Amino acid sequence: MATYEYRCPRHGAFEVRLRIGEASASVPCGTCGGQAARIYSAPGLAVTPRPLARALDRAARTAETPDVVTRIPGRRPARRR
Repeated sequence: MATYEYRCPRHGAFEVRLRIGEASASVPCGTCGGQAARIYSAPGLAVTPRPLARALDRAARTAETPDVVTRIPGRRPARRR
């Protein structure tokens, strides 16, 4: 199922859920029964937080050839006495 957006001249925009490919150029308005034209808008896009984007990029870069490390990440080097 996909969500399609239509606009009634009297009542404004509303959404209709239909099978993909079954959306027509117009549908009856649920409030007044008049014809509402299909409108095209940007899809709902989410913004990925920067720290997550950096982590995903780093994971993708090192998937085939991991970084060589000299100590366990997050631990401080041992103090020499």
